[in-house]
Amino acid sequence: MPEPGDVLSYSYLWSHEEAAGRDEGVKDRPVVVVVAILAQEGQIILLVVPITHRPTASGDGVEVPSTVKRHLGLDDGRSWIITTEVNRFIWPGPDVRPTKGQSSPHYGAIPAKLFEQARLQIMAHRSAGNAKVVKRTE
Repeated sequence: MPEPGDVLSYSYLWSHEEAAGRDEGVKDRPVVVVVAILAQEGQIILLVVPITHRPTASGDGVEVPSTVKRHLGLDDGRSWIITTEVNRFIWPGPDVRPTKGQSSPHYGAIPAKLFEQARLQIMAHRSAGNAKVVKRTE
């Protein structure tokens, strides 16, 4: 079972893509597990946030340090954990993908301090009514 802080490969569906009628993400990308819940009938529900090279606006994400990106096996470009929207799905789901060249979707995990920064920013956006939840096909 994935745990908060784990980074997975996933076909993330942005809220603007959902609003345009899409039901699948355009590309596979790393996402950070924010919440993992064991629900009724043994289902595991995950909330994940995307890692991207382009934050939508200042304050919408937490930059991922280059040392963490190297540890996860990600590219050298600057990246951010976006904190203004999440995807919700039942694990494992059809949109979880293996990482490049591997059979597993796991890149690894981000450090606790970075996870806490992202979590606090997500909670602040939620409290302000700025966070969007995209429920994925289950």
